[in-house]
Amino acid sequence: MIQSLRNIKRKFEIARKVNWVKTLYFNFKMFPFPIAKKIPVFFYGSVKFTSLKGEIKIIAPIKSGMIGFGQPYEMTTRSRGIAELFLEGRIIINGHIQFGKDCFVYVKKDAQLQMGHMASLASLGKIICTNSITLGTWARIGSESQLIDTNFHQMIDTKNDEKIHTTNTIAIGNYNFISNRVSIMSNTLTPDFCTIASNSLTNKNYVSLGQNTLIGGLPAKLLKENISRDWVGEKKSLEKNLIINF
Repeated sequence: MIQSLRNIKRKFEIARKVNWVKTLYFNFKMFPFPIAKKIPVFFYGSVKFTSLKGEIKIIAPIKSGMIGFGQPYEMTTRSRGIAELFLEGRIIINGHIQFGKDCFVYVKKDAQLQMGHMASLASLGKIICTNSITLGTWARIGSESQLIDTNFHQMIDTKNDEKIHTTNTIAIGNYNFISNRVSIMSNTLTPDFCTIASNSLTNKNYVSLGQNTLIGGLPAKLLKENISRDWVGEKKSLEKNLIINF
């Protein structure tokens, strides 16, 4: 009985924070009716839809609120009201995911952003996807971090005038713990069970370093081996607090 009352209270608190106008608009615009009526995407607080010409595909059992944009799951309690979504490419979702407050997500036409179960981008995070960005299962990105798979402007080799590729891919492994203010640039590939230290920059393939590694620096390099976030110890608590059962 007490647990039931607690569940009801939690649902009421969640419902009170949801931006129902933007939530209903997005779901019924982006999904066929059988999916839209389950309302898989919740938007919390203020958010600007700059473009919704792309598509979002969910490869998982459909649950209400399984995707939270602006979801209040961190220590910060106030929003700056600057969240923005630009979607002209494709977003593929493989389970429950969370975006924190005031995130900017940009997926260019013909680009693909793929997120594994329990992947997340914390508050003031930024994703700029012009080609391909993949976040593995339980790939959790800290606040004020950014993932950018492009150099934006065309660069040339001044010796031979050859054009240099402006875009490439980013692939973050499973069970990655990325700290705050990390810049993840194009060409970044990380192994499973990788930790990235705060204020680091990644721009190459780190898979050969192996699992259970800590990398960091400008640019990032191996700092320590045989270290990992205690995923087993934290998983139940994280699932309880992050997964919305609505």
